[in-house]
Order: sequence, then structure tokens, then C-alpha cells
Amino acid sequence: MTSKAEQPLSGIRVLDISQVMAGPFCCMLLGDMGADVIKIEPPKTGDSTRHSMGFRLKGEDSPGFLALNRNKRSITLDLKNPEDREVLYALVKTADVVVENARPGVAARLGIDYDTLSAINPKLVYASISGFGQTGPWAQHPGFDLIAQATSGVLSSNGFPDMEPAKNSIAVADLGAGLFSVYGILSAIIGRQTSGKGQYIDASLLEAALGLSIWETTEYWGTGKAPTPIGSANRMSAPYQAVLARDGWFVIGAANQGLWLTFIKALDREELQQDPRYATNAARVANRTELIGDLAGTLITRTRQEWIDLLLSVGVPAAPILDYGEAVVSEQAVAREMVQMIPHPVEGEFRALGFPVKMRGTPQQVRIPPPLLNQHNEEIRAELVAKGLLPAEESAQ
Repeated sequence: MTSKAEQPLSGIRVLDISQVMAGPFCCMLLGDMGADVIKIEPPKTGDSTRHSMGFRLKGEDSPGFLALNRNKRSITLDLKNPEDREVLYALVKTADVVVENARPGVAARLGIDYDTLSAINPKLVYASISGFGQTGPWAQHPGFDLIAQATSGVLSSNGFPDMEPAKNSIAVADLGAGLFSVYGILSAIIGRQTSGKGQYIDASLLEAALGLSIWETTEYWGTGKAPTPIGSANRMSAPYQAVLARDGWFVIGAANQGLWLTFIKALDREELQQDPRYATNAARVANRTELIGDLAGTLITRTRQEWIDLLLSVGVPAAPILDYGEAVVSEQAVAREMVQMIPHPVEGEFRALGFPVKMRGTPQQVRIPPPLLNQHNEEIRAELVAKGLLPAEESAQ
């Protein structure tokens, strides 16, 4: 899908000095909206994600790298080298946004911290993404998604009762930090239109995971008890979870009183409303285990699809449990173009997730495939020479 109209972030330049997931994801989302994203990588090795994961397609770059780095150009700079750092400073003069995810203090030691770069370009919006933020007693602790899930409470409340801790398989801390950073960056860009100045954004994996824990923290403050694992169930509504039919599991979402009454009528179990344990949503949440037990004998009498068809026909949310192989080819995912084929100079084409929000007036597009390491070195240096920010001989390096 293409658009002749300029995308919302056309004309915005982003310097992506990040690796692995949170920072690259943030910058990819900005690139998808039209920003000119320049990925600045260490020489020879590049982003460490290029070499991660245990499988490959055709080329040397991992599928994980390909998934997080479309709509970017790549240049390698050794930021410990004064000459390469001058190239970065030249780029900063042309940039609107810098994103980095080194451990706190590293950027300052390299001379690429906010104070240094904002002196070069006062309009710069600078986002630092770290495990625990730039301040506090844990600031220097190494941080990964698993560590953030553990220290935020997510790990303690995931999975099933009396089982070993279960990590959310989706990297909620990493991806959440990337999303929150986009929110901060765009807010700062809008604010800059009035103030004329950029600002510093301090995002962390811990705060992303904790910030997404709305129900869990609410339950803790409301009851005084830390939430424990409840499987697929919901902390605020019941029945709202996976249930067992004759041929396997499916999910139901009778999440309010009206849906509950419709649900038990469809099941021909209207007598359940007379049971004080189930009369209100609060009572059903408190007696969730007993409720599901009372429903089990009825639900086992039909197949998953029979129940799904019946419940949807009366307006009660219900759905099959798809694995990812089924999810990406479902008729809805296909209709919403949630899988796209991306051309690549080495891979030929590879599958990637599509754009999770749709822009009607300026639909997103893959303008640039994930770059090869240092692929745009000459192009980027030539642009800086043309602007008079580097001497002419730099364009040949």
C-alpha cells in the first residue's frame, strides 16, 4: 500500500543509537510514520541482534533484526573514535530525535549524552531507554525484559497457581518501553512547536512493565493482597477466561452483568443467577473457581465451534484459541493486512508483521527494507558534505 501524501513524520530525522529491542522498535515505529531514521551501529559487528537467534533465512542477519529495523538507513561509527564522533555531531545538527539505550553513564563517557548533544542542537529530543531509568539505586543494574518482568511484579502474577514463575512470552517490558518512548518523543516534538526547545526523555523497562500493570496494582491497593497467578482469567470480571468444551479449549468474555445474563440464558443455566455466589460480577470474581466448575458440565456437552457460534449469535464475546501459525493467516488478520512481504537485497523477500494501526490519509509503507550493515554510509556522508557539515573527503570514507 502506498500513498502520495507525505506521512505524518516526513521531515523528522531520528538517530537510532540503540540495539536489540526497545530502542530499535521505538525507532522503527517512527520510521513507519515517515521519519528518516539513521541507524548508527558499531563497526564490524553492528547491532548485536544481527547475530542473535538460532536460525537464519538466507543472509547473515537474524530474523529478529529484520523484524525490528525496517524503514532505516545504516551507517557504522566507532563512537570511541574522535573522528567518527565528529560525524555523529554533524548528524546531530540535522536531527530532531536521538534514541539510545546504553547503561546510564555510558553516553556521557562517550560524549554523546543529552547535555553534550543539546548544546549542539537545542531543539533535539533525546530519549534514553534503560533497564531501570537514569536515577535511583538500581540505575546501574543490567536490565533485560525478563529482569523487568521479575522486578515489576509481572512475573509474580503470570501463569497458574502453584506452578513455577511464568514469564509473559511477549516482551512486554521491552516493547512497552519502546511504545512509551514513542509517546514521549511525539509529545516532546509537539511541545517544541511552542517552546522552540527539545527535551530529555528517560524511559525504562521496569516502568513500562509496571505502568502496564493497571489491574494488578489496582487489585493490590484495593484488597491489600498482592495478586497471584490466575491463568487465563481476568482480575476484574468473571467468567472471562479459557474454558473447556468437548473437543478442547476456547475463550469466553461475559465481562458485565448484561453479558452474564445473556450467557447463562444461551447455556440454559439461568438458575445460576439465583445463586448468591454468582449474582453480581464482584461475587463471580470472588467465586471464580466454583463458577467455572459449575459451568464445566454444560460446556463439555458441545464442541468449541458450536459454543462460539451460539454465543456470538447472541452477542457474547467468544473465540477460538489460535496459535501464531493460525493467527497470522486468519481471515481477519489477512483482511487487515497484518502480514506483509518485505523485499530485501539478500533475503529476496521475508514475512513481517504489518502495521498495527491504520492511517487512512497517509497509510504507512515499507520505504526501506532492514539495512545491511553500513549500507548507507556513503549516502549519509554525502548528505552531510552537501550541507557543509563535513569536509568533502569525508564522503569517500
